[in-house]
Amino acid sequence: MNDFPGFMKRQRNIVPENQQNTFDIKGCYYTAEDGSQMAFWTCFQDRVSKEHKHDYDEYMICVSGRYTVTIDGKKFILHAGDELFIPKGTLQGGECKAGTRTIHAFGGRRIQ
Repeated sequence: MNDFPGFMKRQRNIVPENQQNTFDIKGCYYTAEDGSQMAFWTCFQDRVSKEHKHDYDEYMICVSGRYTVTIDGKKFILHAGDELFIPKGTLQGGECKAGTRTIHAFGGRRIQ
């Protein structure tokens, strides 16, 4: 597959641009009853994700492409199938290459 299925990308599930940590990517999300969320991002061009922290744990998996995550200054290069756990309060940022798709699970509400 080269894209997430259409039902995952409905208009009502799109991450608002002002809540993106990476400029000019497309994200969609779902919220569970407990407030935790999952997000699905597609990067169409090489992009940088600004450094940020969360008040909850984060799990991510690279579905396709390459995503370099920086955690407290250390770089982790993720390719398709690679996973990463980021504990709450950890300073993180990253770089995605065009064509990269990632799935993130957040232990809290990431998108308002």
